[in-house]
Amino acid sequence: MLGFPCNQFGVQEPGSDAEILDFATSKFDVTFPMFHKIEVNGDGAVPLYKWLKAEQPGAGDSAEITWNFEKFLVDGAGNVVERFAPTTTPEQVAETLRQYR
Repeated sequence: MLGFPCNQFGVQEPGSDAEILDFATSKFDVTFPMFHKIEVNGDGAVPLYKWLKAEQPGAGDSAEITWNFEKFLVDGAGNVVERFAPTTTPEQVAETLRQYR
């Protein structure tokens, strides 16, 4: 699990990287790595998210990320094997992970 904060959705991540990390660890007990705040959509989208969206464009009219907490599953060989909606719970992702072990 890797976290990439983004402020493109309702200005939910306005703080600094340190403030976002503090909030995530104190409020949600996050233990996975949190990276620098990035853009995931539009001209400023980082290459990682351009690649993830190209590999798993999703089911909607657009491959754009719809909201914070959208998730991608990448297997050990580097293949993007699944994309999850923001509302997908960690427990639901865990069910899918069992298929790839």
